[in-house]
Amino acid sequence: MFAPSTSYAGTVLPACPAHLQSRGVQARQHVSSQSRPALSLSSLEPFSSRPLSNSFASTRFRHPIHVRAAVAIKEEQHSAQPAAAEQSGGQPKGGKGKGKGGKGGRGKSGGGGEGATRAAASTVSSGVKLEDIRITFKNQELLKGVSWEVKKGERVGLVGVNGAGKTTQLQIITGALQPDSGAVVKEKPNMRIAYLTQEFDVEPTRTVREEFMSAYAEQMALMNRQEEIQKGLEECGEDMDRMSALLDELQELSGQAAELDIKLLDKKVDQMMPELGFTSDDNDRLVASYSGGWQMRMCLGKILLQEPDLLLLDEPTNHLDLDALEWLEGYLLKQDIPLVIVSHDREFLDQLCTKIVETEHGKATTYKGNYTQYVAAKAEKVALQWAAYEKQQKEIARQTDIIARLTGGDQAGRAAAAKKALEKIKSEEGIVTKPFVPKKRSFAFPTPERMGQRVLEINGLTHGYGDRLLFDKVDLEIEKGERVAIIGPNGCGKSTLLRLIMGIEKPISGSVGLGQYHILPNYFEQNQAEALDLELSVQETLERSATEAQLNDIKALLGRMMFTGKSVHKKVRVLSGGEKARLALAKFMLTPGTLLVLDEPTNHLDIPSKEMLEEALVSFPGAVISVSHDRYFLRKIATRIIAVESCSLRDYEGNYDRFLEKNEGEAEVMAEKEAKKRELEKSQIKAKSKVSKAEKIMQKKAKAKEFNTKKSVGKEAKNAKRWN
Repeated sequence: MFAPSTSYAGTVLPACPAHLQSRGVQARQHVSSQSRPALSLSSLEPFSSRPLSNSFASTRFRHPIHVRAAVAIKEEQHSAQPAAAEQSGGQPKGGKGKGKGGKGGRGKSGGGGEGATRAAASTVSSGVKLEDIRITFKNQELLKGVSWEVKKGERVGLVGVNGAGKTTQLQIITGALQPDSGAVVKEKPNMRIAYLTQEFDVEPTRTVREEFMSAYAEQMALMNRQEEIQKGLEECGEDMDRMSALLDELQELSGQAAELDIKLLDKKVDQMMPELGFTSDDNDRLVASYSGGWQMRMCLGKILLQEPDLLLLDEPTNHLDLDALEWLEGYLLKQDIPLVIVSHDREFLDQLCTKIVETEHGKATTYKGNYTQYVAAKAEKVALQWAAYEKQQKEIARQTDIIARLTGGDQAGRAAAAKKALEKIKSEEGIVTKPFVPKKRSFAFPTPERMGQRVLEINGLTHGYGDRLLFDKVDLEIEKGERVAIIGPNGCGKSTLLRLIMGIEKPISGSVGLGQYHILPNYFEQNQAEALDLELSVQETLERSATEAQLNDIKALLGRMMFTGKSVHKKVRVLSGGEKARLALAKFMLTPGTLLVLDEPTNHLDIPSKEMLEEALVSFPGAVISVSHDRYFLRKIATRIIAVESCSLRDYEGNYDRFLEKNEGEAEVMAEKEAKKRELEKSQIKAKSKVSKAEKIMQKKAKAKEFNTKKSVGKEAKNAKRWN
């Protein structure tokens, strides 16, 4: 009845004992006369039509899995809807429905209104297309007829200021939000969409391999149930009814296991892990022991394991170091699936994107090329539109003058002709709209008083946490007018170095000293936005932090940070992440200082805010020290690069491009070594040991206990974990 032994995903399921097999036959004979519905594998819902999730939670079969996860594969189950009435321009209209999410209200997930998702192979050959999407929040229309598409092989960058509706468009594509009107046209009704959101969804107490296997939540739940049934068969004794029911269920699950290719899960994970930089040694390490960059790799690996037809990335570069950024770019460049990226990282968009879709004032405009090409193309488009607009305005003025001078006179015919020409110009078809040019935001830090030439001096600095050494007898000097960028991988000690400079931490040995003549540091911490008082209003936050600033100056800065009108009275607790980041930056900008110390200042800032900060730093006459992984930002502001490497500080004079040139040869050698290493790892990586479930649980608990013990050893260990 059963194979002697079956191995699913590295877990050996014991063979059904002979005495249970014989009892199973008796049990089947015992209940053969009872009326029970027949189980048929053909009646099971095919796997390709079920939504997948990377959640490791228990799963009920034949029901959609709904989890709030940062990484999710949403497989659409909508069948193709009847063809809607077509407009003359060929744009399909969404059928009017009675579901929630009608015009003027917030769209609801799953609502059956006008914006129902459609699949139409005749309209889009690959990828997905948004057609005339409209959605309203709080009586304000956010998207006003947005249309664009992404095809196989394309990598689309969605750009726009914070609050423009970029993430909303991703949620509409996945079906998490339903538009008021318009349609999402997909290449097929059961399109598999992978969505990597801003917060990575990992379980810290899992091992790395368990985290990857959690991509197969349904299959893992099925395997767990098979193990439970095997135990139940051993314990059912003479209960023939129960034994027969368990045997029937086991047979059904075995069919499902074959259909889901459970035997191939380990092989797929074995192939994926080396591609993401993991080795066989990582299998049993806890997820919590890895940095954000490596956790991002786990999340990306989980969604790629499910072989999506479309990949959506929402701010994937947040908190990644330079090595992780470059790895992610290289990996995504090798993928041929349609890709949509929401990001404020201009270098990331430059390296990856083949097309840019800008959302501005609720409208979407598509530009071919990467971010830099988009900026140039938009500038050219605006210039041409300005020229056409000014030419038309002159013509309107000329025709208006003719009408005023000649009406009622001998040349009334000319006046009538001018009036007709003017009406044609002002008609909807003929008018050239005035191009929108956003007001350039600019700001200058408070001008420092006279200051000494020497700003910072570090001599023989040694520092670390416990047995982990970060700096070993390092020296550093910084002078007035320098803008120093500190770079290095996550966990190397960059933020710790800033805390040592600020005097927040004391070195184990050596000295850290500021210059003696009027050196006043102003510190922007990485989590500055999280430290804001949630009960204060936007304006109160600045008034309390900059008591000497004039109210007009405060309001002017808030305006540059896009806080205008009633929004200055909003409580901090209701602000979005981007708004909090801009408010924290405004608070920093109003604080006087001769030395600016910044830790990842561009996190969560939109591109216009980044540009304003860059210009303010470049024009600052004092000294600047900044930790950043934003390569575009580094190119703009840095005059000197300090790389934290192997407990030392490597000093590079010049900007970021100069730093890259000096390291190009070294980088090529390292890349060759890394390629050879990965090939070796691919051949060495192995599946998890085939141990019992109880042993796995014991091992997992032991690792978790060991990790928590290390984590809680003293204040220094906490600091080490914080800055890892």
